[in-house]
Amino acid sequence: MTTTKAGSPAEPAFGDSAEIWIVRHGETEWSVSGRHTGLTDVPLTENGERQAEALRDMLAAVRPVQVLSSPRTRALETARLAGVHVDEITEDLAEWDYGDYEGITTDEIHETDPDWTVFTEGCPNGESVADVQARADRLLERISRHLTTGPVMLFGHGHFSRVLGARWINLPAAGGASLLLGTAAPSVLGAEHSVPALLRWNLPNPVA
Repeated sequence: MTTTKAGSPAEPAFGDSAEIWIVRHGETEWSVSGRHTGLTDVPLTENGERQAEALRDMLAAVRPVQVLSSPRTRALETARLAGVHVDEITEDLAEWDYGDYEGITTDEIHETDPDWTVFTEGCPNGESVADVQARADRLLERISRHLTTGPVMLFGHGHFSRVLGARWINLPAAGGASLLLGTAAPSVLGAEHSVPALLRWNLPNPVA
């Protein structure tokens, strides 16, 4: 994956067999309550652990050539409980830095800023939309180099994973608003006729 001068990802240089598996972490107390969870290291709930374990059979069939994870415990534990070995931990897979909005809900934010969405406004004293889009593009370009040899698997978070999906199909980061993603719900990016595509998105977790 390369980036055009206009800032949108260019056509991939690999075949239609390429796959990027994106796995959002399992349920946490903050994901249940809707609190924005960026840098805070919130552990999985018991249900989140069950969700992660339920992914074992599905992910075992993938046989990735590279596995990357966010440094947050909730992502690393999801990989471990799913039986997947992480090759590299990278901050490029971290969740959106919510800045002043860390730990609070969208409803609470709307009390002072009724029109706010993370995909259009970013976060004060956190990451802007442009920041997150640039990070997603950098990560996609990096992992695309491995796709000629087999699938790549990413363990990360909700909002950032939605931006990854949007950028893969040449949408701006704001397009992630339309790509809903549940906890421990895998998605697969790929291509058809060398055009980037969402092969599968928000697959139901077996626990659900």
